[in-house]
Amino acid sequence: MANAAAIDSDFEVGEAPAHDLFSNQFRYGDLVDWNHAAQGLHEIGPIHRVERKGVPPFWAVVDYAAIREIQSQPDVFTNAPRIRLATNEQLSRIQANPTKTLIHMDGEEHKHFRALTSDWFRLDKVRGLHSRLEELNQEAMTKLEAAGGEVDFATDIAMPYPLQVVLKVLGLPEEDFPMMLKLTLEFFGEEDPDFKRPEGLANSRAAIMKEFKDYFMEMTRDRRKNPTDDLASVIANGRVDGRPLTDHETVSYYILVATAGHDTTSSTMSSGLQALIENPDQLRMLQDDPGKMKLAVEEMIRWTSPVRHFMRTAQQDTEVQGQKIAKGDWLCLSFRAANYDPKVFADPLQFNIERQEARKHLAFGFGAHICLGNMLARAELNNLFTTLLPRLDSIELNGTPTIARTTNVGGHKSLPIKYTLKAA
Repeated sequence: MANAAAIDSDFEVGEAPAHDLFSNQFRYGDLVDWNHAAQGLHEIGPIHRVERKGVPPFWAVVDYAAIREIQSQPDVFTNAPRIRLATNEQLSRIQANPTKTLIHMDGEEHKHFRALTSDWFRLDKVRGLHSRLEELNQEAMTKLEAAGGEVDFATDIAMPYPLQVVLKVLGLPEEDFPMMLKLTLEFFGEEDPDFKRPEGLANSRAAIMKEFKDYFMEMTRDRRKNPTDDLASVIANGRVDGRPLTDHETVSYYILVATAGHDTTSSTMSSGLQALIENPDQLRMLQDDPGKMKLAVEEMIRWTSPVRHFMRTAQQDTEVQGQKIAKGDWLCLSFRAANYDPKVFADPLQFNIERQEARKHLAFGFGAHICLGNMLARAELNNLFTTLLPRLDSIELNGTPTIARTTNVGGHKSLPIKYTLKAA
């Protein structure tokens, strides 16, 4: 039976109980502590009622089976109207500057909008990007060779790599890539002091959304007048139910592809490398047997879980894992907690590249809303590490890594490393 006891908490940073894990972004700055706290919740039950001052009440779902059950019923548990956990103040800002992407849609609307671009993320399309990935592999190695043995892997290697892949597919010019990375970090990281804009939270989201809109509306006008063979042209000229997309729908679609399409993958690249550094036996095993790479990538994805949660809203009175859920209740699907569920993942706090059950992770979601770009993300991770690891002669941390303090999507802000390379 789930733990239905309500917890009313308004703690300062460092004093919050385990139930504060989900709505307090500062808890995500220390993922070791977060993981241990989540294990404590698993011992109590699969679902926990959270009532915290300034945040709408919600159910925190930490159990793997419970999340699968919820995601298997998209008509009962909908993405709309609110897809991410936020304070009342944040929800007001989001409502004032909304986006409407695939992750905000349900039912037939979601099905039709997803079909608009799904062909671009099929396995054959991903395989067609092999030469581009090889180019990026070599660019990454050239950077490492030129850096003299010390880099920030997160900012110098991991962030640029998937960014260049997805924005190339989208059709953006390379000179705009740095601007798009900056906007992405600000978009997902508005809670983090290192990413938020100086004009203050009240105005920053509006400013970010305006920059996105101005940029992508100009692109839309160009692709409608001069269509090319890129994904931007597909979106700009797309039709759903026989009608063209509205400007708002078009811009929102661009934002989803241009941001989520690289931020989560770069987070996994950095987290995966740190896990290998901190588990040198796993690194040696992977270097000795590259055939383990595909399974190792799944473990890196499980380990990172860069999408920390999504929300669902119950559309009827129901029950999940013995817990009664009322119509209108808000549920936080904690993918990170589920990917460390000890009932599914043996010794979940241990990084293990031979973990067979790693393939079961929920980092890309499950069911109708499974991540559209999951095959592309896997290909990028596999390609980079297949090129990088054989060249490493030694590697260690060169300072303290930092993690984004965000509740929804996040990963490494920095990963300073020291290394030596074998001859090419």
